[in-house]
Amino acid sequence: MTKMQEHDEKSDLEDMLLVEQPSKPKYVVKKKISSLDWNGGILHIKGYAYLEGVSIENEDMVYKALVLKNEAELAEEYVEFELPLEDDIVPDSALSESEKKKYKWAGFKGGINFSAVTKGGAPLPADVYNAFIRIEVEHPQLGKVEQDFPLGNVSKLLNNNFHSTKLEFYSARRLIQYNLMATQNAKLKTLRIASTKLKDVDPADLILTEKTNRKSFFIQKLILRFFYSIFCLFPIKENRVIFASDSREEMNGNFGFVYEEMLHQKLDLDYKFMLKPSIDDKKSIKELIQLAFWFATSKKIILDDFYPMIYPLKIREKADLIQVWHAVGAFKTFGYSRIGRPGGPNIKSRNHRNYTKAIVSSKNVVPHYAEGFGIDESAVIPTGVPRTDIFFDEQYKQEKQKELHEQYPFLKGKKVILFAPTFRGNGQSSAHYPFDVLDLDKLYKEFKDEYVFLFKIHPFVNNKVTIPYQYVDFFYDFSEYREVNDLLFITDILITDYSSVCFEYALLRKPMIFFAYDVEEYIQRRDFYFEYQSFIPGVLAKTTDDIIYSIAHEKFEQERVEPFVQYFFDDLDGRASERFVKQIILEEDLDSEENGNETNV
Repeated sequence: MTKMQEHDEKSDLEDMLLVEQPSKPKYVVKKKISSLDWNGGILHIKGYAYLEGVSIENEDMVYKALVLKNEAELAEEYVEFELPLEDDIVPDSALSESEKKKYKWAGFKGGINFSAVTKGGAPLPADVYNAFIRIEVEHPQLGKVEQDFPLGNVSKLLNNNFHSTKLEFYSARRLIQYNLMATQNAKLKTLRIASTKLKDVDPADLILTEKTNRKSFFIQKLILRFFYSIFCLFPIKENRVIFASDSREEMNGNFGFVYEEMLHQKLDLDYKFMLKPSIDDKKSIKELIQLAFWFATSKKIILDDFYPMIYPLKIREKADLIQVWHAVGAFKTFGYSRIGRPGGPNIKSRNHRNYTKAIVSSKNVVPHYAEGFGIDESAVIPTGVPRTDIFFDEQYKQEKQKELHEQYPFLKGKKVILFAPTFRGNGQSSAHYPFDVLDLDKLYKEFKDEYVFLFKIHPFVNNKVTIPYQYVDFFYDFSEYREVNDLLFITDILITDYSSVCFEYALLRKPMIFFAYDVEEYIQRRDFYFEYQSFIPGVLAKTTDDIIYSIAHEKFEQERVEPFVQYFFDDLDGRASERFVKQIILEEDLDSEENGNETNV
């Protein structure tokens, strides 16, 4: 068969297919994009659209989406992103009396986050796209009707005819940054979006450094274990106590309160300290030998966080390894509660399992900490959390308020909103927060006269908050301020999400807003010890508008706070540090002591 014959047969086949499958009819489109508002990489779009002659009398008949189609002639392959929109009722002013019922559900609205449009939650891939509205109608007479059409002239809805922003993506394996540029496509009469990759860093490129660090850490552990085994031949010094941390350089937090109480009780103790700002801060050979000696000869070893050096060690029979932890209550699942989940531990891991004692705020959370640490419930003791003692110390609170007002004069005469969310990502390497979910302009316009807004961002977060110069008299970054609890004393409204800071703040009985824009996804990925919506001691907000409404109308659901406090705190007396010293350090039986006092009375 010649090439000409092949071509003729192919043409005949195409003609037959065209006859058998006629093209779908095109309908006249009536549309209007009423708003196109950008907040960083998030687009809020609103408008209406319908196909003339195709009625939409109820919501179930119609589906609408914003569709991004790459400019195929410029790309290697055709790519399309379909981003669903929410159906809305068309404003009465937009339609005639005869059209109001017929096209009632032609309206749409939606928020599109271009930093997370792919199935993996990554930003819009590098390419040039044009935006279309897609309408699908299941019509009783016409059957399924589907049509795509351009947005129209939207340049007037863009500030200076364009919008530009950065898009970022963090994972354990990649850090990617894009530039997004939105303009008008004059030819197609629609929104044109160009995504350009600026940075793509793969930690695999740093594998040599990672291997070196791992090898170094492995050698350090071997040195520590070797000398520990030797020093275990020495007797335990009954009054020796060591504080060891790889997350703080100073004796603050729970460490500080416990240590101050020990000094207050004038105990005859031999105190030792090994404090480092982070796990990455290597210990010298001298420090490793010293640490091995202290671990082997101390009666009490006190930790306040993850401490990988000690987990391979077998704690001596007459010694205690005590975890005071850094969080209050039980909220997000952690440790062995996360086995099988992304970022969770290996079931064979030895981390945490050698604690002989751990403290918690309430008997109600004992099972969760025992599970998280992989230890027996009998080893988890509800003494209360030492660093919460200051919430019952009026003098301390007043002094701290005065100190902060003197140090930061702009706090005087203003109410304070503290924004203290946790990070997103599976761990420190991928930790980030998508600041675009907050509309700074709306918050500024609404509250600048009465409030100041403080950011207290988790130290793991790799991307930092950027405050535009026009808002610097309202937004302030306090992320470097060490003790968040001190900031709570000057805070009037706390905005958080999944952070344990809500436990301490609840002790002040002040309003809280839980800004959980991604709550459905977060629950599926991270999980909690309690059902989220019934757990939170405040109002749930998913958008900046929700936050504004709650504050402006004082809708905080504060009736949730008191039951929350009663459940997560056994004792509300400011004596947790005292109980810790008596029960954990001095090993006194407080129940017996209290019963004895009652008998004497």
